Amino acid sequence: MRHLTRFAVAAVLVVAIAAPASAQNEQALRAFFEGRRVTLKIDMPGSSDGVDVHVDAARAIDYREYGDHLKEYGTAIRSGDTSVVTLVKLKKDLIEFQLGGGGFGTFGDDTSTSVNIKDVEKSSREKDLDKLIKDETDSRRKRELERERDALRDRRERENRRIEAERVRAEELKRERIAYQRSKGGSRFNLRYSGNVPTGIRPEDVMAALADYIEFAQAATPPSRTTADAAIRKGMLRSEVERVYGTPAESSTRREGSLTVATLVFVNGDERITAEFVEEVLVRYSITSK
Repeated sequence: MRHLTRFAVAAVLVVAIAAPASAQNEQALRAFFEGRRVTLKIDMPGSSDGVDVHVDAARAIDYREYGDHLKEYGTAIRSGDTSVVTLVKLKKDLIEFQLGGGGFGTFGDDTSTSVNIKDVEKSSREKDLDKLIKDETDSRRKRELERERDALRDRRERENRRIEAERVRAEELKRERIAYQRSKGGSRFNLRYSGNVPTGIRPEDVMAALADYIEFAQAATPPSRTTADAAIRKGMLRSEVERVYGTPAESSTRREGSLTVATLVFVNGDERITAEFVEEVLVRYSITSK
């Protein structure tokens, strides 16, 4: 029973710190990727819809959808071209990997190709004439009213034909402008996961997911997973961690609400492992160089 309570309490703290941990993951990914220049292996559509990569699926890209997007939005970045990573954004079940601005169609971009120029409506006089003609019994007077009404109607219809031609020209210019903006607005990859984005996701995980579509410079390869990192995991008991790393070099405790958080610092070669425990269960850790 005590073990169940211990793990339940630890689970509460894990949820409480999930958002900060996620933010730390995003900060690490942004620090690593943003500003780097990469080379594309596929054409990228000129839209903020980008290309969906289903990381956990047997077929990562739906190429029919991909082709439809290229046809609809045109190509913003061509295969073989380079682009700068401008934003990496981590969400619940996806990672946005934005290139050259992230693609046209984000907040503030006008993607509509329609132009609103209102037609000229019937004037009050034309409406009055319709009513007078309907009620007029004198044939001569009725013809006079009809001639006046027809002249007003012809003038209105000529103006509306002019407005329609102006609308068509304006919409064509707008389509050309949007096409140009799409070609210059960059694009993005959306790394989609069947569940949540894996906890503690690393730059090399992102690069592996994008390896078929992006060529990363050799200098961008992050260090391999350390021995210390391979040995530690959330949910371990304090006794298990101490069995791996020995007696901690530092230890302290603090209160978070009704919970007591114990922080232990272990030294493993050139690495410094900071581990936090609640009820003897590891809920968070970090590894840094000494």
